[in-house]
Amino acid sequence: MGRGRPHHGNRRRGRSGGPREHQHTLTGTLVVSRPGAAHVETPEGDFELVRHGQREAMNGDEVEVAIIERRGRAPRAVVRSVVTRAVETFLGRYAQAGPLGAVTPLDSRIGHDFFVVPEDPSPARLGVGEGDVVVARITEYPTRKSSAVVTLERRVGAADEVDLNIEAIIASFGLPGDFSPRVLEQAEKISANVDAALAQDPARRDLRDELCVTVDPADARDFDDAVGAARLPDGGFELAVHIADVTHYVGADTPIDNEAKRRTCSAYLVDRVIPMLPERLSNDVCSLRPGEDRLAMSVIMRLDARGRVTRARMCASAMRSSARLSYDEVDAFLAGEKGAPSEKIAELLAVLDEIRALRERVRAERGAIDFETVEARVTLDGDGHPTGVSVRRRTRATGLIEEAMLLANECVAKRLADAEAPAAYRVHERPAPDDLKACVQPLRELGLLDSDTTSGLLSGSAFAIRDILARAEGSSAAPMANALLLRAQRRAVYLPANEGHYALGAPAYCHFTSPIRRYPDVLVHRALKALLAGRIEGREMRAQASALPQLCRTCSERERAADGASRASQKVKMAELFSERVGERFSGVVSGCASFGVFVTLDETFAEGLVPVRSLGDEWFTYDEARMTLTGEETGEVWRLGRRVAVEVVDTDVARGQIDLALVRGRRGTDRPRGTSRRPDMPAR
Repeated sequence: MGRGRPHHGNRRRGRSGGPREHQHTLTGTLVVSRPGAAHVETPEGDFELVRHGQREAMNGDEVEVAIIERRGRAPRAVVRSVVTRAVETFLGRYAQAGPLGAVTPLDSRIGHDFFVVPEDPSPARLGVGEGDVVVARITEYPTRKSSAVVTLERRVGAADEVDLNIEAIIASFGLPGDFSPRVLEQAEKISANVDAALAQDPARRDLRDELCVTVDPADARDFDDAVGAARLPDGGFELAVHIADVTHYVGADTPIDNEAKRRTCSAYLVDRVIPMLPERLSNDVCSLRPGEDRLAMSVIMRLDARGRVTRARMCASAMRSSARLSYDEVDAFLAGEKGAPSEKIAELLAVLDEIRALRERVRAERGAIDFETVEARVTLDGDGHPTGVSVRRRTRATGLIEEAMLLANECVAKRLADAEAPAAYRVHERPAPDDLKACVQPLRELGLLDSDTTSGLLSGSAFAIRDILARAEGSSAAPMANALLLRAQRRAVYLPANEGHYALGAPAYCHFTSPIRRYPDVLVHRALKALLAGRIEGREMRAQASALPQLCRTCSERERAADGASRASQKVKMAELFSERVGERFSGVVSGCASFGVFVTLDETFAEGLVPVRSLGDEWFTYDEARMTLTGEETGEVWRLGRRVAVEVVDTDVARGQIDLALVRGRRGTDRPRGTSRRPDMPAR
């Protein structure tokens, strides 16, 4: 991104004659987080922009910036010129402005309005009207002396035909649009051809008679993993994990591969999936649908009676899933509330559940940290309107699949790392000491720390974190403890070299089990195939090795974007749901404090809203950042994490995904639910 060495410019002097301001120039990438907030990433580090320092540049542009250094202040940047433009097309809303057409980008980070000149025939040719959402291509970029000009490429739809809030999220996070005709044409020509693949590759094992099943959420459409298991005469187990063989159909540097490389992952929004692979592959040819022959990469593991791996072998295979089960169905079977499809499948699930319990114990002994997280998903009707909230927690069914996938990923990562194979490893570093230190006071406020646990936490001990979570388990402090400690963790990333996974306590780890929706898994599959075939030093792997550093960075960045878009889309629909509940009252718990108010997470839906500080009382409040508390200066009332409250919904900002709350107080000033709404349409399930 950056080029060359910095060269020094002007030195400005103060009245005393000494240097007051120092400038030099760098080249880097402009990153706009929101309108008015941007920084530039350069080889010398990241620099915030001064106010109005963005000028005509847009998010993602390669820019030349002046770095302004002032005594006693952090260096800041101002854009001097744009080297390379990043944005060529964008999604926007069309309006007529006199003789001109005007297009306002849905991605607010672009920061400019664009015009369609009167002689441009594209609006009339496409039948574009006032308020329509369009795809615009930039023909003239903004300068300090002229406005930006676009031509229209496509009419997406009228404002009432598309969900503008979700479309704005897609645009703001830079998620991709439709697949190109070239990619779709290649995909349509692909068929499973399992028998042909077996005939062509003598090393591919035919496992179609081996019992295995898929277990996924009830609404899943792509099935990239299947599992089988059996007890062994020596008291141990055999566990088989079969993963869709995407790379058999997607060769390196083909149109589909290059598009998947650009997308890097599927994005799961509240109302849609933006897939990494065309539907022909993700939902058909590569999907391990029950009763259909499919190609797979299989990891077959032997475990002893304590759940420890004694042997693991990997191979290309052909398999056939015997049943497609949902997590709810498996949980009902394990609880004795429902029968399995057959006696053999019942035995298979019982063995998988036994392996789950053993593997959880093995991981606990080595210091793995299992955070208890709750996933609240807004449910929608056929028109995309919110109808309620589905709350998902970790269960025995999700656990038995998770443990199988974790183990397969570890075994593959160890095999690749031992061979120093060029693959994308999943790396999670120890938390930063400052981030752990920030947890101490809030955890003390929750009554979860003593001196020994505090010293262990500050040293980064995974066992200390496990102890804290165990103390909190089952109490009202549990959600806060999990959130605090999870927030202190570094984000896992993809790297070209294995450096272990802190939270899993795994010396080697990679992502192998979801090649339909993650490009790093595709890279791992290619490396594993090359290793098994003795081609690890071949041309294809040399090419993969040289591209890995940039691919890993891109995959990590796009994963963050997809996760951010997913969360933003849920917040938008949650706010839309509560826009019809203004005036209703709910119980909840304080989940965050800031100088401007307290955040409250509602009990039934796990929706989060803000009680602004002005609503807490007619007094000054002091914010203690270390303790994460707000204290009233006159009353001494303390607002801290975990405090239970009753609140009323007073307003929403759907576009921003915000819910505004106010306290409901009892007669003596205490917080208690008063006429809390019963919500049969918002079940916690």
